[in-house]
Amino acid sequence: MRAASLDRRVRREATLLVREARTELARKPGETELEAATAEIERGLAAEDLARVRQHLSALDALLDELVATDRQPAKSTTRDYVESIGAAVLIALALRACVIEAFKIPSSSMYPTLEIGDHIFVNKFLYGLHIPYTNIKLLELRGPRRGEVIVFTYPCNEDRDYIKRVVALAGDTVEVRCNVVFVNGKPVPSAVTAAAFGYDDYDEDVDRWYHRQCSRYRETVAGHSYETFHDPERPARDAAIAKQQEPPQGDEHDFPHRGEAPPSCTEGKPVPQVMGKLVDTKSEAIAKPCEPQLHYVVPDDHVFVMGDNRNNSNDSRAWGSVPIEKIKGKALFIWLSYKSFNLKRPWDFSGMRWPRMGSFVN
Repeated sequence: MRAASLDRRVRREATLLVREARTELARKPGETELEAATAEIERGLAAEDLARVRQHLSALDALLDELVATDRQPAKSTTRDYVESIGAAVLIALALRACVIEAFKIPSSSMYPTLEIGDHIFVNKFLYGLHIPYTNIKLLELRGPRRGEVIVFTYPCNEDRDYIKRVVALAGDTVEVRCNVVFVNGKPVPSAVTAAAFGYDDYDEDVDRWYHRQCSRYRETVAGHSYETFHDPERPARDAAIAKQQEPPQGDEHDFPHRGEAPPSCTEGKPVPQVMGKLVDTKSEAIAKPCEPQLHYVVPDDHVFVMGDNRNNSNDSRAWGSVPIEKIKGKALFIWLSYKSFNLKRPWDFSGMRWPRMGSFVN
């Protein structure tokens, strides 16, 4: 009885597989191996030779499974594998660039000596919050910018350009610059001369040449950040005269703010007007000494006041106002590449590379 039951099961399974195989062969007539296995089982069934049926049954079952699997998952070509791998890598890179880290190149000397022309830096975009593309909305903001940090932001006067400067003051702080000394909330930023006579190479894009500039070099300290700044060559002598109570008869051309002028701004006439800071007169012009606090600027809410470390050669908040927090892209991290010149026609020539600067963090 048991043997007869097994024989019926084999015959039934074989009949179903043959029917399925014939359906596949009608759809794909070129499958010769499947045709041969099917014919063997058909002959075994016709002759009631179940031993022959059993011999070829597993082979037919495996061929049908393989054919169905091939239909469901067509084999990928090598080209498709490469395209998918490259596409995934590009998407990951774009996601990192949009949310975590982005590379920027320094085009001007406004941040000398901290950052030089030809420095390539990475910027942490995650720290101050993730921007939703094409909006000013931020998500997952860890914290806001702090005094002394170097930031990259959208230039308020031209949103197609990015600028890099140092945060000098935060919302609600007061800022004043007299005789190259920066006053924040009425107190001078600690600074000390490190080189009374110094010089650096600057680049003029209009004539495509490098030229030498003279300056003095100072070290400032703000909220734990210690960094070097460049000033006019005459500042050390002026500082010495002030220390002897021999102040100059008038202030410096780079003093900020100036009496009789409106708060700095550059978005007049634009659809979204710029939020302007407020000027507060603290000492009348008649009694104020040229190099002491007398008129300060109040940073608006949700803004920061920024300046370049090259104080006499920087287009910054003294000229066009404060930077809205939502326009800040991130905090400068470190220099990953630096060169004064690079010849594309001689890529093996590394004489213009600044090797010591590469890998240094931006403080």
